[in-house]
Amino acid sequence: MKIIDVICSAGKTGFFFDDQRAIKQDAVVDGAMYEGTPKTKGFTSVRQAGESISVMLLLEDNQIAYGDCAAVQYSGAGGRDPLFVAENYIEIINKHIKPFLLHKELTSFKELAHQIDTMINPDTNKPFHTAIRYGVTQALLDGVAKAKKMIMADVIALEYNTTLSDDPIPIFMQSGDDRYVNVDKMIIKQADVLPHGLINHVPTKLGYQGELLLEYITWLKNRVLTKRLSDTYHPVLHLDVYGTLGIIFDMDLDKMVDYLKKAQQAASPLKLRIEGPMDVEEKTEQIKQLAMLVSKLDKANVDVEIVADEWCNTYEDIKDFVDNKAGHMVQIKTPDLGGINNTIESILYCQKNNMLAYLGGTCNETDRSAQISVHIAMATHPTQMLAKPGMGVDEGFMIVYNEMARVVALHQRAKANQPK
Repeated sequence: MKIIDVICSAGKTGFFFDDQRAIKQDAVVDGAMYEGTPKTKGFTSVRQAGESISVMLLLEDNQIAYGDCAAVQYSGAGGRDPLFVAENYIEIINKHIKPFLLHKELTSFKELAHQIDTMINPDTNKPFHTAIRYGVTQALLDGVAKAKKMIMADVIALEYNTTLSDDPIPIFMQSGDDRYVNVDKMIIKQADVLPHGLINHVPTKLGYQGELLLEYITWLKNRVLTKRLSDTYHPVLHLDVYGTLGIIFDMDLDKMVDYLKKAQQAASPLKLRIEGPMDVEEKTEQIKQLAMLVSKLDKANVDVEIVADEWCNTYEDIKDFVDNKAGHMVQIKTPDLGGINNTIESILYCQKNNMLAYLGGTCNETDRSAQISVHIAMATHPTQMLAKPGMGVDEGFMIVYNEMARVVALHQRAKANQPK
């Protein structure tokens, strides 16, 4: 089955592009907007509408395979590629990616994805933007699946020698700034992991001694235990603090350990994960500091799992964080890795080296990239998967949960119909 045309359309994502540096420094919340001056190159305001590009492959039997190019909410921060503006990048896809794909035979996803992911843009002498590689490789996975009359998860399992999960992967829901009402939605829908919390501002969300976060964790625990619909419901509490613990404790790891012990006690009997405790604005030092924090927590028997995020953007980055035990869990932030082949290989590398794998991404993705991420999850079995896109909770959870349920049902049917 060959590709006979490549068509692009500009689209919107499930959230926004936010200038993380400006938010950390002096931007002020004003409704759904931020007042302040942009600090990151490419931004014209602190918050901008998220943009995407659908890449559609027309196959010779007139089937259409597609994927969505998207970039993370905090584009341009933490060593990431710059702001992804659809108008600029459609031209690049048509100029360089389309000629390469035309008349390609859809026989191996792994091979084609590697070729796209390692292509060099002749105009810049650098790899193509991660968002382009992300969306094009999604379309290729869908194309190979359509050519072979398989679901996408089965293609991954076949080419990477894995087996599909018999059960759904735990889903992690994130609240955005509405961290109280949205938690109620999560409890009603029995989210496996919650709530992210968006703890990205010291004065209003963390507190200068961390007191606001401790109050919130206590509220979370009590809300779950008093409002849950079943006594068997024990979600994991997972909070992203965006490096703010490092700020208030001036990178004193011993003080951070003492604080995290208090956080563990506030969360008990629920398990607690803390994502991004510090951001030192540089990869090597970030790995060093996270590894030291993990070691200190483990020695002190503080049962809080540290999740690596910032500066852990590529497959090679993930290997470095895993090899140095810089975290108990690594977020594999799908758009940051470029080709989804890198996401697959990152999950498998974590598992091989006893690191928890979190198939993440961003609220700033699309329904299509979320659906394809589900197929990756079902074929590779990460510890948890993010409900995405958006911050409204219900929509992202619905997209991920329903696609996962479809894959499980199809897998169960296939198993039942296997020759005995």
